Amino acid sequence: MTEEATSEAPTCGPEETGSEPAQASPAEPSGDGAASEPTRSPTPPEPASQAPAPTAPAAPAATKAAPPSEDVPSAPLLLAVEDVSDSSVTVSWEPPERLGRLGLQGYVLELCREGASEWVPVNARPVMVTQQTVRNLVLGDKFFLRVAAVSSAGAGPPAVLEQPVHIQQIIEPPKIRVPRHLRQTYIRQVGETVNLQIPFQGSPKPQASWTHDGHALDAQRVNVRTGDQDSILFIRSAQRSDSGCYELTVRLEGLEAKAAIDILVIEKPGPPSSIRLLDVWGCNAALEWTPPQDTGNTELLGYTVQKADRKTGQWFTVLERYHPTTCTISDLIVGNAYSFRVFSENQCGLSATAATTKELARIQKADIVAKPKGFVERDFSEAPSFTQPLADHTSTPGYSTQLFCSVRASPKPKIIWMKNNMDIQGDPKYRALSEQGVCTLEIRKPSPFDSGVYTCKAVNVLGEASVDCRLEVKGKASATH
Repeated sequence: MTEEATSEAPTCGPEETGSEPAQASPAEPSGDGAASEPTRSPTPPEPASQAPAPTAPAAPAATKAAPPSEDVPSAPLLLAVEDVSDSSVTVSWEPPERLGRLGLQGYVLELCREGASEWVPVNARPVMVTQQTVRNLVLGDKFFLRVAAVSSAGAGPPAVLEQPVHIQQIIEPPKIRVPRHLRQTYIRQVGETVNLQIPFQGSPKPQASWTHDGHALDAQRVNVRTGDQDSILFIRSAQRSDSGCYELTVRLEGLEAKAAIDILVIEKPGPPSSIRLLDVWGCNAALEWTPPQDTGNTELLGYTVQKADRKTGQWFTVLERYHPTTCTISDLIVGNAYSFRVFSENQCGLSATAATTKELARIQKADIVAKPKGFVERDFSEAPSFTQPLADHTSTPGYSTQLFCSVRASPKPKIIWMKNNMDIQGDPKYRALSEQGVCTLEIRKPSPFDSGVYTCKAVNVLGEASVDCRLEVKGKASATH
C-alpha cells in the first residue's frame, strides 16, 4: 500500500554550493552516522569541478565512499511526478529491486534548484513512504528532484527526475454557466428592469466583456458589474430598442468562452388598422379587418371580437384569440342593430383601443319589405314604472342582505336609493346595481341601526316613480331579567 508524506520545501540558493555537492548522510538518522562512516572513508571526495551543469544536476556522484553493494539498497524505481500545483509538487516511486543485507530504513528525497549544484534533503530523516508532497513552493521555482533508498550502511544510488519541475500558476480555462431560464428567449415588458446574473469560472480571474448585436453596449442605458465569479447586466427601464442578442465573452490567457442571451422587450399591440361590415343576412353579420401596424414587438396571439346592440350599448365578447381577419357573427336578435369592435392581443394583453365599425348591422325580419311611405315609427318612450315592487324584509345582524325591484322605462332611468327619505348614494355600506331593469341594493353586514324604510326611485325625462319597503334588523335577544 502506498503511503504519502508531506514536507516543506528547503531553502537554498545558488550561492550555497559547497565543495561536496551531494551527500547522503544528512538524510540519514543521526544515530547511524558513526556506523556508516568507516565505509565512506577509503574513497576521497570528488572535485567540485566534476559537478554537472544545472540543467542536469542528477549526474553528480556521491563525494564519499560508497558502501559495499550488498549492504546498501539499489536505486528506487519509476520515480515520477504525480501532481504539480502553484505551491506544491507530489512525486512517487517504487521500492528498489534490492533492499540490501542490512534492510531498508526509508527514503530520502532531495531537491536542487535550477542554477545551483547542491542537493538539499527535503526530509531530515528517512521516511518509509513511496509518495511525498513538497509544499510551500514559490511561483517561478524550477528544480530537480531525486530520491535514494537508505539502510544502516548508508544511502544507495538515487533515482533522478529527467526533467526539472516548474512551479507556475495553474490556469483554469474559462467556462460560462448560463442559468436555465436564460437558455431561451428572455422576455420583458417595456418599462420593466432587466437584471441578468451570469456565473463563470476561471483562474486567475478572467476578463469579461459584453456586446449587443455585435456592438459595444450603450453605457447610458446598460450597466455591467463583473466580480470574481459572475457578471451582472442591468437595465433599469427596458425599451424595445434593448431587444437583441447579448453576448458575454470571458477571456483568460488566450482562452475564451462565450455565451449568448436573447432578450425580447415587448408591449401591448396597436388596434387593427381598419374594420368594415361586409354583409348582413338573416341573423348573421360578416366582418373583415386588417392586422395592426404595431404588434408590440412580438407575435399576436389573436383577436378578440365584441358586439353591442344599440339599445343597451353594452359590449359582449363573441370570439377570443381568433386568428383569421374575417369572421361571421351569428345568432343576432331580429330587430336589433349592432356595432362590432376588434382588439389585438399578444403576451402583454389586449390592445389599449379597438377598431370599431362605423355602420350598424340591422337585423331585419324575414320576408318583410319595408314601406317607407306611410310608415310611422313607434315611440317606445315611457315614464318609469315598477313591474316588481320592493318587499318588506327582516334580516339578522352581521349578515349581508339585498333588496330587489324591477323597473321599466325608456330612455333608461336614473336609479336613486334612499333610507328614511335620505339619499344614501356614495355610502360605502351600500352597493347599488342596475342590470336590464333589475335594481338591487346590497346592505353589507347590517346592524339594528340600519332598520328603516328604504325607497327606490327611478327618474327619466318623462317622469319618475318610486317604491319602498321596510327593513327590520333584529337585534340580539336581551337577557331575561
